[in-house]
Amino acid sequence: MTELRVRDLMTTQVSTVKATDTVKRATIKFALDNSTGAPVVDNRNHVIGMITEKDILSLIIKYQKKLDDDPTTNRSLLSLPMDGDIHDPALVEAIKAISEMTVEDIMTRSVLTTSPDEKIVEALKKMMSLNVNRLPVLEKGVMVGILSRSDIIFYIYKKKI
Repeated sequence: MTELRVRDLMTTQVSTVKATDTVKRATIKFALDNSTGAPVVDNRNHVIGMITEKDILSLIIKYQKKLDDDPTTNRSLLSLPMDGDIHDPALVEAIKAISEMTVEDIMTRSVLTTSPDEKIVEALKKMMSLNVNRLPVLEKGVMVGILSRSDIIFYIYKKKI
């Protein structure tokens, strides 16, 4: 019996973002793709970073803390959708700053990757020890897929019903 390899479980249709995309665009992409993160790639599909929902939510908390220290406002950034009808100048300014910020400004630049031929159990060990949810799969420096914890969970039991 041969050992399962990354290529056996990886997803090849990978949702990616560009470093120049705005945080707003990345957030909407995550929502539409039902995703929690994505590799950041250049024009040649080389991985240059990773952005996750944690990066975006941490950014919101950073701006919320600034608002909390501002005596002129007592509103939450999440009291309304960020593209809602907001009149509080401090909120408008914070939302504009967050929405227009680029992915490059908040992405993680040091990205753990794997290869298509790595054993699944070894890739999983890396993911768990470093608490990452996904590994871009690179072949000759170019991304050919992504392996997520969800891909592995889906595989564990063949019969789903």
